[in-house]
Parts: sequence; structure tokens; C-alpha cells
Amino acid sequence: MADIGIRHIQPLSLRKNFSWTFVGNGVYAASQWGILVVLAKLGTPEVVGQFALGLALTAPIVLFANLQLRAVQATDARRDYQFADYLGLRLLTTAAALTVIVLLALLGGYRAETAAVIILIGLSKSFEAISDVFFGLLQQQERMDRIAKSLMIEGPATLVVMAIIMLLTRNVVLAVAGMAVVWGLQLLLYDRRSGLLILRDQGLPLRPRFHLRDLRRLAWLALPLGFVMMLNSLVTNIPRYVIENQLGGDQLGIFAAMAYLIVAGVTVISALGQSLSPRMATYYAEGAYRAFGGLLLKFVGIAIGLGVCAVVIALLFGETILALLYGAAYADYHDVLVLLMLAGGLAYVSSAFGYTLTAMRYFRVQVLLYAIYATTALIAATILVGRYGLQGGALTLCVVYVIEITLGLSLVLWALRQRATRA
Repeated sequence: MADIGIRHIQPLSLRKNFSWTFVGNGVYAASQWGILVVLAKLGTPEVVGQFALGLALTAPIVLFANLQLRAVQATDARRDYQFADYLGLRLLTTAAALTVIVLLALLGGYRAETAAVIILIGLSKSFEAISDVFFGLLQQQERMDRIAKSLMIEGPATLVVMAIIMLLTRNVVLAVAGMAVVWGLQLLLYDRRSGLLILRDQGLPLRPRFHLRDLRRLAWLALPLGFVMMLNSLVTNIPRYVIENQLGGDQLGIFAAMAYLIVAGVTVISALGQSLSPRMATYYAEGAYRAFGGLLLKFVGIAIGLGVCAVVIALLFGETILALLYGAAYADYHDVLVLLMLAGGLAYVSSAFGYTLTAMRYFRVQVLLYAIYATTALIAATILVGRYGLQGGALTLCVVYVIEITLGLSLVLWALRQRATRA
């Protein structure tokens, strides 16, 4: 029956997959940025700070629980596991993650409004996590168009719903509740159906499988990537924790709003990484190292170009951009924006090597690398934020991403030499 799926649902070309992913991620990222603009315009920096804190606290938990199964699934060139295994494991880990988030919100000493925001963001991310396993199935089949369409529906719908609620109520809890409803409906009405399209064509049912031995093996395989994603999230969020602790929620709101502008480049890098990963995994598995290296060089070159453009724009127009987007209160921090754009450029290059190592299925060593990065972020943020304020938060990210690039490049080159020597 698998042959039926190959005939009826053909993979798209690399160019089409990239185009769809770029547009889909772009629309989604613009919508997420629009949410911050809405919160900044209709609320206060403290409201933005509450939302940013909710994202910062829930992200490491959910990302760890996700075990980056989408990447494992998309690069599973030998089809070692069935979709039912991925879905079963994702349902179990998502339930565990939501439980931890609820306990953290209720026992963390937060105000009732902040705790409610944290729980509702956790619920939203739980829906997103289940959608993500369907995305992994589509990515494995190189049908990024269905993923892109999902993001192009969900992002604007979330923005519109949250904007209307904020305009009518000025209540961030109700606005985030609206986000949770949109993401839940998106899972049920679109993402689930996309999964059915592939599975029915392959003659497979849409149901999870809870075979203990297979789930344990899959979890053990993916566990390093769960740690990697959690630690990677901590690298981004540790400066935010320190800013909130040392400088307050208002300053966190300002920092988070500016830092989100990095996402413009992340949109391109994510589109490239998600589109290239299955192809790079195949080249590496087949020993086609020249083709593999060619894709990697293009990936890194685009990342460097994006970073340079971001820094130049921030230098020339940073103050004007901040004033127009968020208001006069943010414009005074244009020097921080320049440093954040520099950090973003470094992050783009680092991400290229991260996607590459995942395509090469170097999972476990990444745990050690990201443990080093997170520890560096904690030490640097503790020192630099206290001394330089928001500039210190941006400098922390620059320091960490320089280290990420150095170690990531070294590991990729070492791995290629090892494979070439054995061949």
C-alpha cells in the first residue's frame, strides 16, 4: 500500500518546498510579531512582559517534551518507526508537559493574572505540539505546502482574535484564551485532516500506537534532541529571566518586543532548514558528500547575508522602526536593537549548523554542546545584565552564538572527515 502513497502524493521540488515554507513561516512570524504590537499598543510594557514571561517559561518545558520528534520523523529515511508511534509518544509527553506547566504557574508565586496567562499559553502550545507531529509526517513526504497553508491560516486568525479581544476588553488573559481556542480549532479542523490525507493514501489509520518497547526505543533515540531543544530555548530565555528578575517586567517587555524582530531572518532560516533537512539526510546517508557540502555552503551563505542586512538596517533606521512599531518608549533603546540584530545574524549561522547536525543524526553530542551554551548564557547574563542592563542581555546572546558557531562548525567538519576516512 505504501506504493500508492508514492504515486498519488508526490513530493514537491526543493524550490517549491522552500517557497511554500518561506511564505508560510513569513505570514506566521509576521502574525506573531503583530500580536506583540497589539499588546504594546493596546496594553502596557508590563502586559507585553507578562506575555513574554509566559512564553519564556513554557517554551523550554514544551520543547523538551516534544523531543524534536518532527525532525526525527522527517529525517527517518529508513522508516524505522510508524506515524502511530510518533503520535502516541507525542500525546504522552504533551500531557506531561501541560501538567508541569500548570503546577509551575500555580506554585510559582505568580499573581493570578500572570498564572492564568502561563497556563493558557501552555494549553496553546500543547495544541501546537500535537499539530507538529502531523507536520512531521508532511515534512517526511516533502509536502511543505500543507504545513505552510496551516500556518497561513492560524497566524492571521490568532492575530485578529487577540486584537479584537484586546480592543474590547484590554484583558490579556482573555486574549490568550482566544489564542488557545484558535490553535485548538486549527488542530482539529485542518492539521488532523492533512495527516489523514497522507495516511489514507498509504492505507494507514489515524490512531496512536502505545507499544511500550517501540515507544521506549523512540523516546531514547529522540531524548537527546529533547534536551537540545530545551537547552536551546534556555539559551534564548535565560537573559529574559535575568532581566525580569533584576530589571522588572516593564524592561522585559521592551527587550522581548525588540528581540522578536530577529524572527524576520529566522523565517528564512527555518524555511531553508525544514526544506533542506530531508534532502541533506539522504545525501549524508548515501555518502554523497559533495552534494551535502554544497547545500551546507549555500545555507551558511544565506544566513550570513541575512545577518549583515539586519545589522545595517538597525544601524540606519533602528530608532525610527522602534518608534513606528511600538511607540516612543521603545525608541530610546535603538542601541540595544543593533546588538540584538547582531545576535540574530550570529544565531542564523548557528542554526544552519544545528539543522545540519540533526540531518546527520548527531543527536547525543548536541546535548553536551547545548549544555555548554546554556551554562555560558547563565554566567554571561548574570554578569552583563547587572552591569549593562538591556545591552547586557543582547551581548549575552552574541557571546553564546559565537561559541555555538565555533563548536558547530568544528563538529560538522570532524564528522565529514570521519565518514570520508571510513569510506
